[in-house]
Amino acid sequence: MTEDLSRSTVTTQEQVIDEEKRREAERTFRAAPQLSKSPLHGLWALTNRDLVKWYKNPIQLVISLVQPVVWLGLFGSAFNLGNFVPKTEFEATFGATNYISYLGAGMLAFIILFTAAFSGMSVVWDRRFGFMNKALSTPVGRGSIVVGKIMQSTIRSLIQAAIVLVIAVVLSMDTTHFGVLTVGGSFVMLFLMSFGLSSLFVMLALRSSDWQTQMAIINLLNLPLLFASNAMLPVAIMPGWLQSVVRYNPVSYAVDGVRQMLLGSASITNYSVLAPLWVDFGVLVVFAALLSILGIILSWRLLTK
Repeated sequence: MTEDLSRSTVTTQEQVIDEEKRREAERTFRAAPQLSKSPLHGLWALTNRDLVKWYKNPIQLVISLVQPVVWLGLFGSAFNLGNFVPKTEFEATFGATNYISYLGAGMLAFIILFTAAFSGMSVVWDRRFGFMNKALSTPVGRGSIVVGKIMQSTIRSLIQAAIVLVIAVVLSMDTTHFGVLTVGGSFVMLFLMSFGLSSLFVMLALRSSDWQTQMAIINLLNLPLLFASNAMLPVAIMPGWLQSVVRYNPVSYAVDGVRQMLLGSASITNYSVLAPLWVDFGVLVVFAALLSILGIILSWRLLTK
């Protein structure tokens, strides 16, 4: 009887000790963060990953700005026909008070176009170094992977475009029509242009692991998109066949809209804009929506480990 009581007492003491240890462990245990399965969380994580690599390497930003600055400072100054053509005739042809102002709007599209083109390279390197396989193994959807690449390219494009705009103003770009609405509206158009072009180049890189192929695609598309637009020269002085090409180029509508808002080109006597402002905006909305949806759909089919 005494032995049974003693054993019962020992067992109770052990249970009390075990319970205290369990509670102590619970108090000291640091719970692991709960896994977020929100599509927005995964989208931001992928977008931020590429942005961190970009802003931690400022030399990349500087190099990307060299070319548009050279165009503005050298080509813009050398080609300033306002010094040789009567002011009214120049404004009627270019829709701007000087060529720096005209070219400045074109250079905003230039930096957007070339930054968007390299959004596809990020997909190529991720696939080549194995990160794409890791991303595809997570709960993040394939569409989020594509949109993340598009968003990081778009954010970079807009930041660089803002810097180019400041440089253009320093180099004597006309700021008469600058305002919160005009500058803000211009960047909305640049956002749509960047989103659509980034979608295009990411879509072309979905199955590629060869950076040389992607570079060839960039060189194939970039210069025709730039020169077959009104970024460098007005449509009125182009040959008829090229004018037709310009009107099917989405870059032309972005540049035309930016000029109407930043330079007030629609109000200049005898100057003919490419399209009304609402048409420019509508074309860019359709362009961005169509290519982004197509890119997401193709990602479901083409993004594989």
